Amino acid sequence: MTYSSFAVTQDGPIARITLNRPDKRNSMTPEFWAELPDAVGKLSDEGQTRVLILEAEGPVFTAGMDISVFTNPNALATDTSSHREAFMTAALALQDSFTAFETARFPVIASIQGPCVGGGVDMICACDLRFGTQDAWLRIEETNIGMFADVGTLQRLPKLIPDGVARELAYTGENLTPERAEKLGLYNAVLDDADSLREYVDRIASTIASKAPLTISGTKRSFLYARDHSVADSLQHAMTLQAALWTTEDIGEAMTARAEKRAGHFTPLTPVKRMGRS
Repeated sequence: MTYSSFAVTQDGPIARITLNRPDKRNSMTPEFWAELPDAVGKLSDEGQTRVLILEAEGPVFTAGMDISVFTNPNALATDTSSHREAFMTAALALQDSFTAFETARFPVIASIQGPCVGGGVDMICACDLRFGTQDAWLRIEETNIGMFADVGTLQRLPKLIPDGVARELAYTGENLTPERAEKLGLYNAVLDDADSLREYVDRIASTIASKAPLTISGTKRSFLYARDHSVADSLQHAMTLQAALWTTEDIGEAMTARAEKRAGHFTPLTPVKRMGRS
């Protein structure tokens, strides 16, 4: 399927979503917000993908929300209670666009070359892993244009870095350098340039894709549940999930493949058939 703001490609178990509007600094158009969860959802449902790489073309990873959103009076009308209710409903849909990365059955890796601004920060915070180049600085831009970030940054970023630092960035609207992002643990690694970044991320993705899909899916579900629940609840959830996903064949195959120094052949994810989705 063709999308207006990005391209979707598949290389075996590794899928890519590539933001491909470099002349517009990969800004997020109104269409982007509907297309992204559709693309991620289809990849997840099809069951072939074991890891997804989120990347971009050009010197800027993303400039965030496209200016067309802010110049559309119908989209921003809040002069009546009915308008405000519609505004809130639309905003919740924007949040769901990035939550699609969390609910996908595979890990999502953000490969960030160049600056990542505004909605881009919301987006990468919903990914599992983040890698950047030496010029991949971040900025919570909403603060600088008279609003507060409302699509995930304020909710997810304090789970990824110290709360005080997240507040500093949100209150000041200043840049977070790649070096500091790595020291804080937001970036898993910082690479010299776009070529080095792609090579490094591809290696990480290939390693993840070589593991049993059910194992990786269960691990991701456990991480996500534990983030928002107590240790006791998360342990109970982990046991229930383990009992559901335990696969003796995959365990035996993993051990045999390691002993024989070959790639494992594991149980694939079963495709999901959803009502209304082609």
